[in-house]
Amino acid sequence: MHTINAVQRLHLWLETGDGMLLGLGRIQLLELVEELGSLNKAASAMGMSYRAAWGRMKQTETVIGEPLVERSGPKKGFRLTPLGHDLVQLFRVWHKDVEAFAVARAKELFPWPTEPYNEEHPKAPSSS
Repeated sequence: MHTINAVQRLHLWLETGDGMLLGLGRIQLLELVEELGSLNKAASAMGMSYRAAWGRMKQTETVIGEPLVERSGPKKGFRLTPLGHDLVQLFRVWHKDVEAFAVARAKELFPWPTEPYNEEHPKAPSSS
C-alpha cells in the first residue's frame, strides 16, 4: 500500500423541524461579525451576499427565538449578543470534542495516520 496522509473533515450541524439551527458556516459568520463589526463585511469575507447572510442569521434567530446579533455604534454596525457569544463558544467546544473522538477512532481503525482538519492552515489530503 502506498503512503496515505489522511485529513479528517466533519460536517456537523444542528437543525430542528423549523429549520437550520447552527452549523460551522453560521458560526464562522458570527465570528466574523464580531471581528469585523459588520454583517456585510462578514458576508463578503465568506464570499456570500449580504442578503444570504442576513437570511441565515434571521432563520437561526427565528428558530432560537432570540437575537444573536444586534446593531451597535454610531455607524450602525453589528456585534454579537451575549447569547451569540455563548453559542459560538459552545459550538466550538462541541465540534472540537466530536472531532477529537472521530480522529482517535479513525487512528484505531485505519492503517494510515489521520489528522484533524486545520481551519486556519488547511492541508489537502495527498497520497504518494
